[in-house]
Amino acid sequence: MTLRLPTTLATDSNTAAIAALTRYYGRPYLGDDAYVGAHFDSWSSTGDRAGEADRFTADDLVAVTFLSVQVPPKAAQAILHTEAKALNALLTAIGPDRDLVDEPDPLAPGWPAWDLETALWALPGIGQTKATKLIARKRPRLYPIWDSVVSQVLGTERSHLNPVREALRADDGALHRRLLSLREEAGLPEEISALRVFDVIAWMDGKNRGLDNHNELEN
Repeated sequence: MTLRLPTTLATDSNTAAIAALTRYYGRPYLGDDAYVGAHFDSWSSTGDRAGEADRFTADDLVAVTFLSVQVPPKAAQAILHTEAKALNALLTAIGPDRDLVDEPDPLAPGWPAWDLETALWALPGIGQTKATKLIARKRPRLYPIWDSVVSQVLGTERSHLNPVREALRADDGALHRRLLSLREEAGLPEEISALRVFDVIAWMDGKNRGLDNHNELEN
């Protein structure tokens, strides 16, 4: 399926997209005017995000609350305790974070990140939105967030992962390069991935158009 670009990216001008990023992340970065969701990318109570890349932590469960979702108690217990070994093994199998644009083949069951999303879905109270937000916390360059607003904007309600990958790879990675350029122009740090830039631009586009928001990217 063909992905539909947000209106703010449908022209050659970057002005509206940069304004959306600045509004979301604040100026200066994470200033008092930032949306609460802006803290999703950097939240850490330990200061050791890199050392926690291959295991889910309580910080990850806190971080998704900045995107207006809650991991229910039974699912939290599974993620951090009873199912932790299996889920963390899938995180390890994914390998280090890398850009989705560099994945050459369509993604399908058997790819560890796909299987991790499936495993998270099996937990009580975890659906596609919460599962993708949890994985995006651990692999922000590789795994896009799905939610009802972004999927309506992009036309990816039925399938999201591969259409995003294909859009990033089209025209020799033109969209991926543009997202990195927008990140720089908006004064955002490198920890904000191209995928997250895309998520935020799409979500802000949907918010401005009054699309329905079922506890998604931001309150």
